[in-house]
Amino acid sequence: MINVTATAEEYLSKLIGKKDFPCDIRIFVSDPGTPKAETCLAFCKAEEHQESDLKIKFSKFDLYIEERSVSFLDDAEVNYDKDNFGGQLTIKAPSARVPKIGDDATLEDRVNYVLYDEINPQLASHGGNVHLEEITKDKMVILQFGGGCQGCGMVDVTLKEGIEKTLLEKIPEIKGIRDVTDHTNTENAYYK
Repeated sequence: MINVTATAEEYLSKLIGKKDFPCDIRIFVSDPGTPKAETCLAFCKAEEHQESDLKIKFSKFDLYIEERSVSFLDDAEVNYDKDNFGGQLTIKAPSARVPKIGDDATLEDRVNYVLYDEINPQLASHGGNVHLEEITKDKMVILQFGGGCQGCGMVDVTLKEGIEKTLLEKIPEIKGIRDVTDHTNTENAYYK
């Protein structure tokens, strides 16, 4: 799970000690499973943590881990390196953008995993990418293309024969795929 080094524990304890209210630390990943994923640490008052958070006790504070972020924080490390300017707190979370997906992962996380682990590496050869906009209540996957895929003359083939086929094979409970991209802009299209 998460490794909090001794120097990070000491540094976080000092920060908490400077607060004028009692608090702990909460860690979570915003936009998990996407290239925009960011790992965040925040001060957490007693009433701010969630019942579903995973709690790790340290000598001077508790660390709360957002339930949804647990798989994205596998093998994460919080470290503090002292230097001539004071030091720097760093968080390394190698699974934040493409996590190790388990059986209990959400539908959104599983779709993002397939998109970023299998589909986008293939689209990158044409300068393209695709990301998940939403999953509807009736389990339709809504996608947005970018880069060389936006306005590409072959996007329908890519969508039906590549992406939809792969997603339905890997995640059979989804009902289909819809593209919401404005393909009238062909400026960067791979095939015009």
